[in-house]
Amino acid sequence: MEQAKPLQEKAAAANGAAAVTLQKYGVDYTMLSFRSQDGGAEVHEKFADIFVIVDGSATLLSGGELANPATFAPGEIHGTGILHGTSNSLSKGDVVHIPANTPHQLLIPKGATLTYFVVKVKEKE
Repeated sequence: MEQAKPLQEKAAAANGAAAVTLQKYGVDYTMLSFRSQDGGAEVHEKFADIFVIVDGSATLLSGGELANPATFAPGEIHGTGILHGTSNSLSKGDVVHIPANTPHQLLIPKGATLTYFVVKVKEKE
């Protein structure tokens, strides 16, 4: 949580989100992320995400398809939302695996925050 304090300040000055890469392991890497607002809908074509919820709560929408998909960067597609996805509540201590090519979006309850550890694992070439 001490490492997340600067992220909270950065998020407050930006769009409600901030992250820092902690360590790189070849093509895989770890991050610490903080959110006080909803995240965008996205798909990582080659990377899986593993989230470990450190503090707070959120709703994870996953699966289905991206609404209005657009390429953001090579291998990264963003959308305006998720259609026909599954909704799961996340809270402190939860661990979730989001495979590559799976649409996903984190929704933060009004007035809440989410601090989470992310492991990015390259699954596909």
